[in-house]
Amino acid sequence: MSSPALARPAENSMPATSEAGPVPAVTPSATPPSFGTLALRWYRLNRDGLRATAIGIISLLAFLLVWHLLTTYRVVFFVRFTNVPSPLAVYASFTKAIHDPKFLMHVVLSCRRIFIGFSLAAIVGVPLGLIMGRFKLVHEIIFPVAEVLRPIPAIAWVPMAIMLWPTNEQSIVYITFLGSFFPILVNTLHGMSLVDPVLVRAAQCLGARERSIFREVYFPASLPHIFTGLTVGMGVAWVSLIAAEMISGQYGIGYFTWEAYSLVQYADIALGMIAIGVLGLGSSLLIRGAGQLVMPWRLN
Repeated sequence: MSSPALARPAENSMPATSEAGPVPAVTPSATPPSFGTLALRWYRLNRDGLRATAIGIISLLAFLLVWHLLTTYRVVFFVRFTNVPSPLAVYASFTKAIHDPKFLMHVVLSCRRIFIGFSLAAIVGVPLGLIMGRFKLVHEIIFPVAEVLRPIPAIAWVPMAIMLWPTNEQSIVYITFLGSFFPILVNTLHGMSLVDPVLVRAAQCLGARERSIFREVYFPASLPHIFTGLTVGMGVAWVSLIAAEMISGQYGIGYFTWEAYSLVQYADIALGMIAIGVLGLGSSLLIRGAGQLVMPWRLN
């Protein structure tokens, strides 16, 4: 049965619309997160890094405290701390050295030698390692010679370097080059040996030429080992540089440390050692940062 009375509720149940169109829904305005919320989010994202930093600071403070106690009470227990300078004496020597242009010149010259020697080692070692890892004949020719020269310590190269090069500066750079060259070469070779042959065959099946395989397969797969070699090579480069500067140098942080020992300036000896450690750490951090930029896929 149809009637106007029965049809009216159906008309009233329809949503009301204005002549201009449907009424837009009112959404509540979004409030920005508070400072405490943002700080909590930042802490959760960087919790592991903050924990590692805190532990590192505590360990350094503990090391300084033990150093201070051993030198203050002049402990003699298998190792003699009677002539070892205290942290305060080393700090006083540091405040004096940073205002001395000669000390800054020692640091700058050592950094310049490291940069030149390490750069040459990387420029020669990485391509040579890639070529040796790819071509068996080149590997058979060069590898025996490299293995004979590699175990020779840097300090043993000092007399030969003096005879080979006309100036002390060139001989020191050469020793620094040798110290970093062999770790870079060996790690690059190791990286090439671990490249999955399935990837190489897949690239060949897709029609890739030798140059493309080298660029797209071998080089990216070897990058982690190459940067490992660069990091190890930087550490050995500093060891080689300091040995060369102590024996045949006239300037540099190694010569500064040896001169302090000759002049019985114990605080300067510790200052030179700490400067070497800080410079070496900074150099390694630069290489690791470059590795993270080149290999973003390895970021955790």
